[in-house]
Amino acid sequence: MRVGRGMSRVSRVTAASGPEEPILGSPGRDLAVTAAVLALTTAAFAAAADHGILTHIQRVDDAWLRLMVSGRSAPVTVIAKFFNLLGLVYVTLPVRIAIAGYLALRRRWWHMAAFVGAVVLSEVLIGTLKHAYERTRPPGSLVATSGASFPSGHAIAASVTVVAAVIALVPPGRRRVAWGAAAVGFSVLMAASRAYLAAHWLSDAVAGILLGTSCALLAAVVVDGLQRRWQARRAGVRPGPARAPVSDAARRTDQP
Repeated sequence: MRVGRGMSRVSRVTAASGPEEPILGSPGRDLAVTAAVLALTTAAFAAAADHGILTHIQRVDDAWLRLMVSGRSAPVTVIAKFFNLLGLVYVTLPVRIAIAGYLALRRRWWHMAAFVGAVVLSEVLIGTLKHAYERTRPPGSLVATSGASFPSGHAIAASVTVVAAVIALVPPGRRRVAWGAAAVGFSVLMAASRAYLAAHWLSDAVAGILLGTSCALLAAVVVDGLQRRWQARRAGVRPGPARAPVSDAARRTDQP
């Protein structure tokens, strides 16, 4: 009996819950923001691919590295190394699994798809772009590093995770804007820590923020469009021949 009552409660909750709300509150505005971020990301990666422009960028990177080395202190180094720990796969992977699992338990399948899609896209691009650019890392890193320098994998992983998580977990509105600003702030701190530790050049970290944010926004826009189309089809009425209403007298006459 208890099992039957529990099942009936679940059924009532499921029936009472309406369709999953759209991922984006203002698709037109969000599409414009996504296009702007994608344009900045494309410009950053195109600049890094041009040898002449990269020479000028390298001067800025060298100056920033000298500034970071000259201003190092024990407390700041501890904080930067803590951010380095947060960006490791041993931390980001359980966090990502927990977020995806929570969305699955809440049956927010479209939001989960946007989150997982953003993460998968970013992971595919990290290795591909590092291999394509093969930029040498700065000397004297305070933490262990591997692979090429451009773009920063820590910056990409941090930004895509926090931005995609805000989009998936926080409803559209002022709260999402506030949490989104906090997510961007966290991404900037992660990027700054990478340059401070000499694990990456400054331009590597900036490109990582842009790419991670672009992946999160692009996945949200694409999945939101698919969600709206699917829900519109489900809500639509199938076309068919019009049927005239039949009176009660006619029904009684037709009955044998």
